Amino acid sequence: MASRADNIASNLSLANFSKATELKNRIWFTVGALIVFRFLSFVPLPGINPLILETLYDQTRGGILDIFNAFSGGSLQRMSLIALGVMPYITASIVVQLAASLHPSLAALKKEGESGRKKLNQYTRYGAVFLTAIQGWFLATGLEAYGASAGMQAVVNPGLLFKVGAVVSLIGGTMFLLWLGEQITSRGIGNGVSLIIMAGIVAQMPKFVGNLFEQGRTGSMNGFVIFGILALIVGVIIFICFFERATRRLLIQYPKRATERGMMAADRSHLPLKLNTAGVIPPIFASSLLLLPLTITQFAGKSVSPDTTTGQIIITLNQYLGHGKPLYMVLYALGIVFFSFFYTAVVFNPEETADNLKRNGGFIPGIRPGKNTEKYLDYVLTRITVLGAAYITIVCVVPEWIMAETGMGTLFFGGTSLLIVVNVTVDTITQIQSHLLAHQYGDLIKKAKLKGRMR
Repeated sequence: MASRADNIASNLSLANFSKATELKNRIWFTVGALIVFRFLSFVPLPGINPLILETLYDQTRGGILDIFNAFSGGSLQRMSLIALGVMPYITASIVVQLAASLHPSLAALKKEGESGRKKLNQYTRYGAVFLTAIQGWFLATGLEAYGASAGMQAVVNPGLLFKVGAVVSLIGGTMFLLWLGEQITSRGIGNGVSLIIMAGIVAQMPKFVGNLFEQGRTGSMNGFVIFGILALIVGVIIFICFFERATRRLLIQYPKRATERGMMAADRSHLPLKLNTAGVIPPIFASSLLLLPLTITQFAGKSVSPDTTTGQIIITLNQYLGHGKPLYMVLYALGIVFFSFFYTAVVFNPEETADNLKRNGGFIPGIRPGKNTEKYLDYVLTRITVLGAAYITIVCVVPEWIMAETGMGTLFFGGTSLLIVVNVTVDTITQIQSHLLAHQYGDLIKKAKLKGRMR
């Protein structure tokens, strides 16, 4: 059953869009910021030979580097200033949120409201700088050894000066992306960091489609297989849209209220609980946690001899945790399930919701206000989160398994990529509808005031 807000949103006229000046400015600002992001992905690190780097990357294509490259919009392949993207920030936010749930002083900061949230965000930024520095150092070290065995050197002048310059450049690029994401969130449309990740994934779509039809032209892939892949992608998108719109609506009853005209009928409303409360956070968190050690070991392994114990450990890790390997798939699925429950607990607090309902006189029919309402909300939320976690796991893991079995390597087809693109698109369209709805209400209020003056 559609809500009242959905019914109003469905009746919105696009003619109002031309009149919504603020909304148009926000959209243009968002588009301009994403264009800046794409331009930055083509600016290489100082001291890199782009031509040799492209040749070396084509020779070592596949595995974990392709996943990281897909999330960064091709920045890792070109070793640009934003090669690490926003993944260090996401990893740092995982650590801070886990610490805030376990450490008493950080948990107290969460309850302080806006000021506490700002402090936690500041800690997250410090953590992002620290992680970017570590990843950048291993990345620079790996680049120096990249292609040395083949007689090709990706770095023009290897040494300490190159490593320091690369680390500083990568820190600056990542922090600029975070600033750009915050500007999009405050002055544009949608969540800035999510839009940056989505833009990086969508940027790979033309290349994916071109490779797909090129394989069909050369005969390396059957036309029916190509049609099946495209049909499966459309089916996965429809499946995602259906589950992202699914909600469990709890009936909330309010007592009768006395007014000047007498007793009013009791008010009713609904508390919507989304099937997927955590959104795209679980696959992003799970993949970023797997990408962090694998990226470090893969680049560190290029400068470590395979005959040593350290070299053997790194090689073993890369073999068992490689993309498409059974252990990687199991850890990825477990990570998605864990973060589905964890982030749902962070976003929705049954105790706080039950207290707010009790304070406003609302109650769930058949459930006593207070502690019983809290237990009931936790009961319902846990069960729908089980379904939500299963849905995200299927969407993200099954396409990865198909790619690993068939060897297609079409990363845009990955369930994680599709989930992020669809989810962020739906959220952005919802915000656009909200701005149009607010603009329509503003026009109605102005007309009502004019009629009141005429009377």
